[in-house]
Parts: sequence; C-alpha cells; structure tokens
Amino acid sequence: EEMDKAGGQELLLPVLQPFEFWQQSGRDVSFGESLFTLTDRKERTLALGPTHEEVIADLIRRYVQSYRDLPLLLYQIQTKLRDEPRPRGGLLRVREFIMKDLYSFDADEAGLDESYRKTSQAYRNIYARVGLPTLMIEADSGAIGGKESHEFMLVTETGEDEIISCSACGYAANVDKAKSAKTTEDVIPVGQSSEHSKGEAKNLLPLEEIATPGAETIEKVAAFVGVPTSQAIKAVFYLADGEFVFVIIRGDLEVNETKLRNALKCSELRLATEGEVNGIGLVAGFASPIGVKGVQVVADDSITSGSNFIAGANKPGYHFRNVNYPRDFRVNLIADTALAHPGDRCPRCRGELSSVRGIEVGHVFKLGTFISERFGASFLDNDGRSRPIVMGSYGIGLGRLLAAIVERGHDDKGIIWPLSIAPYQVHLCPLHLDKSAVLPTAEKIYQQLQKEGIEVLFDDRDDSPGVKFNDADLLGIPLRLTLSPRTLQSQSAEAKWRTEKEAQLLPLDDLTARVKKLLCETLESQP
Repeated sequence: EEMDKAGGQELLLPVLQPFEFWQQSGRDVSFGESLFTLTDRKERTLALGPTHEEVIADLIRRYVQSYRDLPLLLYQIQTKLRDEPRPRGGLLRVREFIMKDLYSFDADEAGLDESYRKTSQAYRNIYARVGLPTLMIEADSGAIGGKESHEFMLVTETGEDEIISCSACGYAANVDKAKSAKTTEDVIPVGQSSEHSKGEAKNLLPLEEIATPGAETIEKVAAFVGVPTSQAIKAVFYLADGEFVFVIIRGDLEVNETKLRNALKCSELRLATEGEVNGIGLVAGFASPIGVKGVQVVADDSITSGSNFIAGANKPGYHFRNVNYPRDFRVNLIADTALAHPGDRCPRCRGELSSVRGIEVGHVFKLGTFISERFGASFLDNDGRSRPIVMGSYGIGLGRLLAAIVERGHDDKGIIWPLSIAPYQVHLCPLHLDKSAVLPTAEKIYQQLQKEGIEVLFDDRDDSPGVKFNDADLLGIPLRLTLSPRTLQSQSAEAKWRTEKEAQLLPLDDLTARVKKLLCETLESQP
C-alpha cells in the first residue's frame, strides 16, 4: 500500500540470473562467496539473485528511451538467496529470505534525492503502521555499492548491529560507517607543555632515534617515553586481495576494517601474520613507515593532524621520536580508517558519542550511475544528449521485519501482534464444547465474521480453557472472543484485547457489528 502510494509499480523479477550480468557490473567480486552460483546442463553459469540491480538495469535499458519516461519507481516482493557464512539470529540473518525491494530511476541527482526522500518516507510510514519506532542512520553500502546509504534501525539490546550516535545534534551511524572528531588537543609534542602546544603552529622537532627495550606495544612505548598513546603511531599490517598493506594510525585509535576495505576497494582483507610481516623486511612490534619501500602504506587522517609522533625504527628495541608527516615518510593513501567508540567526540558538534544496539529493518542506497553505465541504461535528455540513468535501491527484509516486530511486541506469555499485520484479527475461543449450544453458536459467529471480511482463527479444539487461553496469548492474535455456557446465559461473548488485562461483554445480537467497529477504531487510531 505504501509503495503504491509513493508511486511505485509492482513487477516480479527472476531469481535465476545470468552470471555474466554480475561480471558486467563487477559485483561478482564484491559479493564474492555470498553469491550462490550453479551450472546448467549446457555448462552455463547462473546466479541465484541476492539482489536485483543487474536484472532490472538490463530491463530498463530496453524500456526507457527519453527523459519523459522518468522518474520511475519499480518494486517487487521476491525471494533472495545469499550464502551467509554464519546464519544466525533466527530470521535476522539467513541464506534464503523474502525481500520487498524497490528501484528508482531518475534523470539526475536532484531526481534521485527526491526519490530517496519519497521512498524513505514511505518506509517510515510502514514502520509506524506496524508499531516500530525506527532510527534512520548513516550506513556502509557494502557489496550493494553506491555513494550513500542509510539503514532503518529498531533500537533494542538484542540487536546485532552497533549504532554510534550523538544526542546533542542527532548524528547517528552504523559503527562500520561512524566517524568521530579526531581532535589533537590531547596530543602534546614531546618536550613541550600543553600550554606551549595550544593555539600554535606545528613545531617540528628533529627526528631522533631512541632505545626502547621491551616496548613492543603502543601502551608500553608510550609509557616508556612518557607520552599519551595519542602521541604514538600504531602500525597494523593486512593482506588486501593478496597484496601487503601497511596501515598507520594514531596510537589511541583502532582500525575500522570496513572503512579500510572501502578505501582500498578490495574484496578480501585479513590481518597479516608476524611471519608475513617479517618476511618483507619489517620488524613486528617496531615497524616504521620511515624508509619503507615496495609496500603500500595507508595512513589514517589522524596522522596528518598531529606532529612529533613516536614511531618504530624498524629494528628491535628502538623507536623514532619526533616523527612527522610528510617530512619523514610518504604514504600511498590517506583516508578515515578509524573505528568510532562511545565517549569519542561527535564529528558534527563535538558532543559526546554514545552506543546502542539495533536491528536493521530496512536499507536504502543512492547507487548513482555505476550500474546503469555498465549496462548501457541511458536516456535522451531535453537537448537530445544521451545520459546514464541515475539509480537508487531500497529494501525491507520481511523476515527481519517480523523478527523486529516480535522483539518489540511480546511479553512473558507470547507474541503481541499489531492489528495492521496480524495473521488473524480475531481469535475465536469456544469453551466446554460438550455443552450443546456452545459449538453451534461459535460456528455461526465464525461464518458471520468471515462474511464481513474479518480474518478469524477458530479454535475448535476440545481442550481446557487454560490450554486455549495460554495458546491464544502465545499466538498473540489482537482480539480474543470467548464463548462459554456462562456467556451464553447472558446472550453475550467476552472480548479481550491481547494488550489489555480486562475483558468486556458484547451482546450476541449485534456481535459482528461491534467487533467490526472495535477493529476499525483501533486501525484508525494507528498511524
């Protein structure tokens, strides 16, 4: 309903996709082992779609010819398959799942921004209708790609994701994407007082080699020299797609491997072993960017804002003092590769960052033109020039959504389904079926409710009231109707909302109308 209201048109795309589409987009590499593949009887390789950007780009290039065909919003509800290395969390991370995915097609970036805004608002409407308070946060685009993305998160202690946020200005991001202000106020050059260093230009002191016996960690060398860890350069070594990478970062910070992988544009990243480090002529524990050759050096941007650091001398038991970039060493790449932590300063307002857990219930991406260009999906603009279509991608995992709804709506007795998406609206519980009038009356009510379009779960089991009531609470259908010899004496049925403790009696002569009114009023009161 919300997709249609936003202007979306529904279609259905194939799960089985030509593998060459993935090679054409280059995402066979970024998805890597997560992409299920198979070979048919003609030895042709096919992929089981984890997402559908490639397929829909191939479709759109045949359909869109002119700017008059844009904008366009197309969505589907379809099965996806991803070879997750560690399926976990029930419905949260599985190999086969159902997703509602929408794709937007626009003539320019301004159009994409509008489609992004419109679809994001539709997502907010969906979450409001199912009773989920969500937080829209900055996110890493991962294998999907694109220049910008956001996740919709349900904040909960049981969430699998960490959210870094600032209560002062509203900044919020997934920990994989989150930034922090890398202030240098606490970075005091060796031999200077804090008063001397504040407010002055960098005073680059002469490079000096010093003995640091046994100081093989940042903490040990900082303590030995008598400086904070923020005054030291930490060396971390990786293999990125098989190539050695030397990462340097301020000593009080940690490497965010997602940021590093994005900066290097690699698909595989792992820590190098001590033997691999020593094998290229570096000394683990005392490695230095000074004089290093034949190795790609990546510097976190914290290195460029400080001065007079402590760094390894690339020989056991020695470090350099007063190391400065770019005077003393060169790097191949400077990027933000630091992991943000609670207690760090906000990159926007310098307030204090905090951390909560969350469940991702939606993800939206500004893809731009990188897929449409590779598939030749273009259009003629108002001046007759050919331009690539600007794409967006938007997804809600339905299994994840249900898991989040149950996480949000439950008690010690069972699930509490919101009326808007409950599998049934009414749970009809006749008791003591051996009494002659109960079952016939219940069957009549069941037929009347169904005739009015009300979805009813009819519990016609010959079980005790305790068993039926416990099962009703466990299943969590919003409205329970109970019929018993006692209620029939007063020509009524007992109505009880799953969310409430007290029940009310409704007369049988207009029961269907009363139930319908209760349901309508509840739905209308929801967002």
